[in-house]
Amino acid sequence: MHIPIIRPVLGDEELENVRECLASGYLTQGKFVARFEQSVADYLTCRHAVAVTSGTAALHLALLALSIGPGDEVVVPSLTWVATANAVSYVGATPVFADVRPETFTLDPEDLARALTPQTRAVIAVHLFGLCADMDEIRRMAAERDLFVVEDAACALGSSYQGRPAGTLGHVGCFSFHPRKVITTGEGGMLTTADDGLAAALRELRNHGCSPMPAGSPPWAMPDVPRCGYNYRLTDIQGAVGCAQMEKIDAILAERARLAGVYTELLAASPLILPAVPDDRVHSWQSYVVRFRSTAARNAAAERLAAADIECRPGTHAAHRLRWQAAHAARTDCCPGAALCEDTSLVLPLVHGMPREDQARVAALLCQD
Repeated sequence: MHIPIIRPVLGDEELENVRECLASGYLTQGKFVARFEQSVADYLTCRHAVAVTSGTAALHLALLALSIGPGDEVVVPSLTWVATANAVSYVGATPVFADVRPETFTLDPEDLARALTPQTRAVIAVHLFGLCADMDEIRRMAAERDLFVVEDAACALGSSYQGRPAGTLGHVGCFSFHPRKVITTGEGGMLTTADDGLAAALRELRNHGCSPMPAGSPPWAMPDVPRCGYNYRLTDIQGAVGCAQMEKIDAILAERARLAGVYTELLAASPLILPAVPDDRVHSWQSYVVRFRSTAARNAAAERLAAADIECRPGTHAAHRLRWQAAHAARTDCCPGAALCEDTSLVLPLVHGMPREDQARVAALLCQD
């Protein structure tokens, strides 16, 4: 029997919202997007939430709104999906890779300190797989050097650090609603910030650079365009799905935590290295990622799962090995922790309502000799 790596939790609520949206004839950035933004802002207790077309678009606009550009460096953890570093390149800045701590998969503050230079303008803290990075140390170093902190919280809606939600721990947070995330709108993203000026800039940038119409403007008036912007508007169809998803988020997070607990129980006596969750953090369990003692053991387990029609995949890229590799070739010890995690990690299926026997089947295949 096929077991997917994840299955979005969708039902009649999403369908009803989409029907209402389609019947209205207003299909882009309308009332459902506004409701979706407000529901995310309320959930995170943050001042502003700005919806965009993807998590990647959110990262792009965050850097633009912070005036990051050519000549600037942005420190990025190497263990991350390529979009994190690509967004730095979009604005003409240079991504500088820092290593991660293999036990948490998140940015190593000690390597972050080594990566900082006089050209550093920002740090992107990636809350990978749903676990927040070590934000105390990251924010301390950033404050000492007057750097911006951008949270790549693509996987982390529902995560928290010392009681504060992911997305409220830096200058701006960036979320994704891809189908592999905790909630989904198909594609889609959100930026969160407490800064009024930054939020206003983000809203202009997502809409071609157009400024809001002044109060009292006639309905036929055209907007001013004070800056170069993008068409990163979320459709109201996606917003309709997002509104229904936000009504389910607590139940979705609770189920993912339950499934993670089952895996931890089933694999407790195995030789695998299981996910670590520090006491000061709440994990959203966007993914349950284990590590093997060797690449060969990981690949053999992945082959067994594939043969049994069970989906899995390595955690993510060690991005410094991708198209930026030549720029980092002089540093022969660059990001060994990220390389280890890419080579030995495996994402296990985490499907809402997954029977215990299916999880036991996955666990047994992982641990075969």
